[in-house]
Amino acid sequence: MVLEAVRREPTMGRAEQLVVLLHGIGADGHDLIDLAVPWTKGLPQAAFLAPHAPHPYDSAPFGRQWFSVLDRTPGVLRAGAQRATVPLLATVDAELARLGLGREAVAFAGFSQGAMMALHAGLGRLPAPKAVLAYSGAWIPPEHVETATPVLLVHGEADEVVPWQRSLDAERALRLLGVPVETLWAPRLGHAIDDAGLALGGLFLQRAFSGASMTRA
Repeated sequence: MVLEAVRREPTMGRAEQLVVLLHGIGADGHDLIDLAVPWTKGLPQAAFLAPHAPHPYDSAPFGRQWFSVLDRTPGVLRAGAQRATVPLLATVDAELARLGLGREAVAFAGFSQGAMMALHAGLGRLPAPKAVLAYSGAWIPPEHVETATPVLLVHGEADEVVPWQRSLDAERALRLLGVPVETLWAPRLGHAIDDAGLALGGLFLQRAFSGASMTRA
């Protein structure tokens, strides 16, 4: 199963990288695709893909979800994230093939439930992605973790939807696994992405992709 998605092509020449943008619960791919606008300034040869989550949102008559959160038992959430990972990674591989890129030329970024999916699917993927960015998310561990992938966690300390503590817990767990982690905590920020987080995310992606050999399929 390949998911429907919103795309932005590179602003300069042929694609050399792919950045996958994963939306939060109740939204769809259109919600995050505009992150490509500021990030293309430093990544002019990056293509951006924002898939629509595979399921209708079960708590409203609109929007999509990667998995249900009606039952927040850890095992249920992990099973839901794992099921959503299958079509997500199939979609990513199909897009890399369309662009003529090797399977390592990708980074994942997500917001809220999309951040949970970026961490779960990205850190469980072989080959390892170049980077994972998680905005206002939480850690749902996959069965296997690729510890070579650098992670950036960004979270508002005033988040009223996904508590900041969830990213603190994620940082602690990832460091114990040996994953290189950077963090940015915004003292007065709620459930949102601010300019500082956006700017740092762009720099993080630039560093992750720089110097890497981007092989083509």
